[in-house]
Amino acid sequence: MVDASAEPPAPPSIATGLPADGDPTGIRKWLGERGVTYGLVYTGEALGNASGGVRRGALYGGKLEGFVSANLEKLAGWRGLNFFSNAFQIHRSSGPRDQHFSSLITISNIEAASSTRLSELWLEQKFFDDRFSFRFGQLTTDAEFFISDYSRMFISSDWPTIMGANLPSGGPAYPLATPGVRWKLDPNDSWSMLLGLYNGDPGDQATVNRTGTNFRVNDPPLLMGELQHRYHQDKGSRGLAGIVRLGGWHHFGRFDDQRYDDAGFSLADPLSSGAARRFRGTSGVYGIIDQQIYRPEAGGPDSGISVFSRVSGTPSDRNLINFFLDGGVVFAGMLADRPNDKFGASVIYARISDRARALDRDLIAFSGIAQPIRAYEMTIELSYQAEIKPGWTMQPTFQYIVHPGGHVPHPVSPGVAIKSGALFGVRSTVAF
Repeated sequence: MVDASAEPPAPPSIATGLPADGDPTGIRKWLGERGVTYGLVYTGEALGNASGGVRRGALYGGKLEGFVSANLEKLAGWRGLNFFSNAFQIHRSSGPRDQHFSSLITISNIEAASSTRLSELWLEQKFFDDRFSFRFGQLTTDAEFFISDYSRMFISSDWPTIMGANLPSGGPAYPLATPGVRWKLDPNDSWSMLLGLYNGDPGDQATVNRTGTNFRVNDPPLLMGELQHRYHQDKGSRGLAGIVRLGGWHHFGRFDDQRYDDAGFSLADPLSSGAARRFRGTSGVYGIIDQQIYRPEAGGPDSGISVFSRVSGTPSDRNLINFFLDGGVVFAGMLADRPNDKFGASVIYARISDRARALDRDLIAFSGIAQPIRAYEMTIELSYQAEIKPGWTMQPTFQYIVHPGGHVPHPVSPGVAIKSGALFGVRSTVAF
């Protein structure tokens, strides 16, 4: 059975290396004893592309996140009730993805329009010895759905491109949340079932919903479900740890045909009305595996060597991306004198849908002008995450972006595609 009184282990904090644990007045400890915790996380990075893309150069971006959580059973005697909220101050972070590569796949998972914005704001009620929970408020889907735990160290690992490129405004995921509800059932320690219903369009982050406080509720909803199976997750287990996830989604909005207009003509045809045929709703499925393949003696589920992969598909006729695949390998704690360091390699692949590629061929046929035909985009990342001290990591990284934007025309020379290119950078993350 789940111990309802157990608290999750505190994440590493640089405060533990400061005088008085960074709490000279004792207020943080006093609040913690009453179930209230808070923290700050600053992520700053410098990234620059040495080749390819639409321009060369380096950019700096940063994100300051503040969060507060409260165990309202401790604080107010309400059994099983918890509160959480976080907010971001994002600065100079509309960076290499938009300005240098025009890519579809995330280059940096902190990249967003510069602003100060609310993200999540929710209450969660737990029942039946914490086996069932109901969360409601302002939520993000990528906090719980479509996640690979072992991929989190990579700066390109993010809300999958098949969701971000296809859903209105990218869907309710970083950097924006929307009102929603989430149900979770844990019948035992190995299995979980999640179901979430969200407002399906958070609004454009740069114009419509810069502060995250629109609280939109009138857009067509997004429904997500996921089944999870965990094994050998205990610290003392000798078996290889892993998590398998199967999930799917359905968005109830209306979506444009990627090739044809409302009369059945190609959108490239001079006779076309220019109004794309509309479909009611779009759906998709996905599968995820996180698998440890080497576990050191007395090592935990995050130690040793692990591999991960996410795969997903959705209909070609109404989606720009119809197939997504990522995967990689992570080495954790492999150096005896650097037990908390990680290094690894990952690959992300997003395929342009058949219907969208057919439109490109139509454009060439009707115009007589040669141009690139979209195919896919792929990102390769090599990364090393070094712990400077508990709560502070430095992370040099290298990425190679193949077919930026899916192999789209260069904005200055439309007859050729934006060139593949290499990107180097370093990220610093400090948690307090």
